[in-house]
Amino acid sequence: MTGADGTWSIGELAGRAEVTVKTVRYYSDRGLLPEAGRSGGGHRRYGPGALVRLREIRSLRALGLGVPEVARALDGDDPLEAVLAAELRGVARERAALAWREASLRLLSECGGAERAELLPLLGASALPPDPDAVVRFWRRALPVRLPGPLVARVLDAVVPGVPNEPSPGQVRAFARLHALVRDPRPGRVPSPPLRGERYRPAVLYEGLAEAYDLAGAEVRAGRPPGGRGVLDCFAGAYALALGEPDSPAFRGRLVELLAREDTEVMVRYWKLAAPLLPPDRPPLGLLHHHLTEALTAARAA
Repeated sequence: MTGADGTWSIGELAGRAEVTVKTVRYYSDRGLLPEAGRSGGGHRRYGPGALVRLREIRSLRALGLGVPEVARALDGDDPLEAVLAAELRGVARERAALAWREASLRLLSECGGAERAELLPLLGASALPPDPDAVVRFWRRALPVRLPGPLVARVLDAVVPGVPNEPSPGQVRAFARLHALVRDPRPGRVPSPPLRGERYRPAVLYEGLAEAYDLAGAEVRAGRPPGGRGVLDCFAGAYALALGEPDSPAFRGRLVELLAREDTEVMVRYWKLAAPLLPPDRPPLGLLHHHLTEALTAARAA
């Protein structure tokens, strides 16, 4: 019953909140539900505010928050908004993991026996959703060591496909094979740029190539082949400027030979697998590079 001082016993609080006495005692023992005091017999007493607090605790717990998170939200340094934002990020990760699991199971159920035997160990080799760190490491090993950090970040953003939150079975297949490709430990599996020399400035090359790829991508989106004269001048000029040479017919002849060394089986397969994972309005840089290389070769032969 309510005491003369307006406090409630643990049983009365439990009855008003429609929970068990054990539940009230549990939250009290963990410091979530402060006591107003003790009776002469040592029994717990609670003020009217305890009912509001107990309902807040139950609501947050019903939404999946753990006791530590509830404590931080109600009494800790983190405001409720911050705790809820963290929980929402966790829910998003769980939904993405569930979507990848579903798409993986659909993929295995739809493919034939031979492909299933190939894919099963690949799917089991990565988390759900998959972590793109192995792809990032692949490119970091391939990029010149003298490339400035901000430029490396821009390159990685352009060449490392994102991990879709709602993948299709085909995207699961592509990412599983891409993950296996970039983790292949055999020699020669990481591409190495063919450019060398003391005068070579890799930052100049990658800045220039970014401009050339932007121009080529605009032509592709407009329905034109990405080999116009202006685009080729920008493409070849990036190499010439990076090597400290004039962009001449002789230079372009040597450049065609250099670019032929870049068109390795590993990179061709990389961009084929990466294509389904890229946004539909974003042509793969590897495909643009291939088209520009072919256009430059054709122009030399003309």
